Amino acid sequence: MRKGKTVHDSVHGGIPIEQPFLSLLHRPEMQRLHNIKQLGLSYLVFPGANHTRFEHSLGVFHLAMGMGRAIEADEKELKELGAAAMLHDICHPPFSHTLEEIMQVSTGKDHMELAAALISGDESLRFPRGSPFHSEYSLAEELESSGVDPQMVASIVAEPMNEVNPSQGSLLTDDGQSFFGAPRYLNQIIHGPVDADQMDYLLRDAHYTGVAHGIIDRDRILSTIMVHNGSLVVGKGGAAAVEGMMVARSLMYSSIYFHKTVRIAEMMMAKAVECAQPSTREGLHMKTEADIVNDLLAQEGAPREILCRLLRRDLFKKAYSISGEDVEDGHLQCLLKLTDYNHRKEVEQDIADRAGLSSSQVIVDVSSRSALLSMSHIGKTDVPILEDGRIRPMSRRSPLAKALQNRSIHDWALMVSCPAEDREKVSKAAKALL
Repeated sequence: MRKGKTVHDSVHGGIPIEQPFLSLLHRPEMQRLHNIKQLGLSYLVFPGANHTRFEHSLGVFHLAMGMGRAIEADEKELKELGAAAMLHDICHPPFSHTLEEIMQVSTGKDHMELAAALISGDESLRFPRGSPFHSEYSLAEELESSGVDPQMVASIVAEPMNEVNPSQGSLLTDDGQSFFGAPRYLNQIIHGPVDADQMDYLLRDAHYTGVAHGIIDRDRILSTIMVHNGSLVVGKGGAAAVEGMMVARSLMYSSIYFHKTVRIAEMMMAKAVECAQPSTREGLHMKTEADIVNDLLAQEGAPREILCRLLRRDLFKKAYSISGEDVEDGHLQCLLKLTDYNHRKEVEQDIADRAGLSSSQVIVDVSSRSALLSMSHIGKTDVPILEDGRIRPMSRRSPLAKALQNRSIHDWALMVSCPAEDREKVSKAAKALL
């Protein structure tokens, strides 16, 4: 394969890609991402949102390499960082985050943990022979042949633990495999308060949805990031750009990612997969959206019925909800129980029984556990700002940043939805139970 090429991206313009990254870009694990929409079913509300995880991965690679050069990472670190940025989403399930919880329940891992395991050489996660995405060489072998340590790449992709000694690598263990973690600042370029991942998805999702809230000053951020005591920080000259990014993130979450209609569509797809044959839920990290659609269409009953409703945009409607502002201490424990997947499924069945419906016709959607506990639905808001040799959290420096920590990203802590014709009886059943 030739030494390098330039890929023209709709958001970042020309992105130069040289070896070993060009070979990684052509890997079948990466090519599968052409068939995974970045925003899942958001196109049902925002018609332009048809961009893919492949485009996003390319953008994260571009920004991560820019951040790596800005902090003067050495050549070895740049190779590890670039590989991690490009490969961080290779185990994303179809329809973006829609099926993430189902995959996590069946495997015990989220897409980042699965990606790290695949990169580090877990053969059980590889595409089998006969799959269009099978390769004779594993990702670990591909990386090693280019002089890149797959274990270090995996440790950058995996979400870092809260406490990491920045002066040395930490021993991480995954399914019996142990390897030393990457320096904290490399992890933070992928999973930090100001990281390449969120910078790309904010810019890209704003571009394709037509919602202007996601515009951020990436150039200013890249010119002011630095490493201090082993961690990634932003110089005080970039504080205003960080504030702008935090506002953008907050507005994008409430306007797009947790849009009520988008959430209902996503939960309908999850419900269709839950009702399908067990084989539909197996190996989600190896499947495309076409695989899921064809599989559901081939099955009788609820899986096919729900999918057909999605295809013709005949969506469920909100029957009952509890506002985040109305959550009191007495409600909180009940809501926290509903964050458990299995308990939530039991509640759906109970509401359906009371309303005289099938459980496939009732969906209970609830905020995350951390969101309910803190009522801070955005996360990652405390950006460390380096000023006069001292680190100050952005929330202490900026009243705006502090206010954003307490801003809810959606209007509901719990929402029950069902077919429009069943709203009245589901509403009564949900009120009686919840």
